[in-house]
Amino acid sequence: MTDPDTVLALDIGGTKMLAALVRGKMVLDTHKMPTPRSGNPAQWLEALFAAIASWQGRYATAGAAVTGIVDQGFWSALNRNTLDLPDRFPLAETIGRFSGVPVLAANDAQAAAWGEHRFGAGQNEDMVFLTISTGIGGGIVVNGKPMFGLAGHFGQFRVAEDVAGALEDQVSGLWIAGQAAEHQMGATARDVFEAAAAGKAWAKDIIGASARQTAQLCRNIHLALDPPRIVIGGGIGLAPGYLDAVRQALEGLPPRLRPKIHAAALGESAGVVGIADLAKNHHRGERK
Repeated sequence: MTDPDTVLALDIGGTKMLAALVRGKMVLDTHKMPTPRSGNPAQWLEALFAAIASWQGRYATAGAAVTGIVDQGFWSALNRNTLDLPDRFPLAETIGRFSGVPVLAANDAQAAAWGEHRFGAGQNEDMVFLTISTGIGGGIVVNGKPMFGLAGHFGQFRVAEDVAGALEDQVSGLWIAGQAAEHQMGATARDVFEAAAAGKAWAKDIIGASARQTAQLCRNIHLALDPPRIVIGGGIGLAPGYLDAVRQALEGLPPRLRPKIHAAALGESAGVVGIADLAKNHHRGERK
């Protein structure tokens, strides 16, 4: 029997696709698979829904949290280095066809910001969320409401006129792995953190450079929005020692100018929990 409070939540980023059955802040079941680097999103979703076919009938609504831009259910890439896809892919319509239920789609970091606001480190306060992962995403919650559209895409800030690419291209997991290539062939960001933990100076230097850029971003966010808290998540953001390095880079600032940094509480579940809550409340509002 279909549970009206259970939502099928999808979180699609540059590295992985996560499907989850979510009720409130509880994640009841999950399935994870790599995000393909070829083909098109319709094929990716077809493969994902084939893998979770046994869940059919257990959820009443669906939500999709994805990297990039989401406008009225259409999905476009923002940084093709993170994930390449065709402009204005009909994401909500495609998921609706596979799932047979109403669908709400949003940017993944904006959904995660809402999840942390409602159920995690946001403590129901105004907040900014940053996810440092394959790329950098962000979300803003003001007066109890999430901001959508382009709001919070901090990873797309320009670094300087003479530097190619966006800020995330100097900070993220892809950048960390790229910087490691001359020291350890084929190293992933995870390998770099393991090397740093083992005392490798080159790995510590790479992580330190990324953390200092993140600290600078937090300073700018603090000056622009003055949020009560900045919550940081993502595979890089929550990697051992990373937030300590960010806080260390902020230590010399006067207290009023120092951002209040908090570790995300929901881990990789933030996106699915957030989009599930948004989808459930959106469709309940439509039915009223």
